[in-house]
Amino acid sequence: MILTLLLWLLFGAVVGWVASLIMKSNLSLLMSIVLGIAGSLLGGFIASLLGFGSFGGNFSFNIVNMLISIGGACLVIFLVRALGLGRR
Repeated sequence: MILTLLLWLLFGAVVGWVASLIMKSNLSLLMSIVLGIAGSLLGGFIASLLGFGSFGGNFSFNIVNMLISIGGACLVIFLVRALGLGRR
């Protein structure tokens, strides 16, 4: 259980970090993790709507899921910027 949680946090951090590089944003590690996990959920949901798997099903760490998660995280960063929530 703890190992799974740590893996999800690491996955979220990597996804958020890569998305922040793509979107050229300067995020903290905590915000990268949060947006990475949120992006993974959003990306998975959108992919399931498009027929690329089932949302909430068994998740495996592979390159396709990583790309879907990064795309979702980029979308989340875009939405955060559009709503003005990322400003200090």
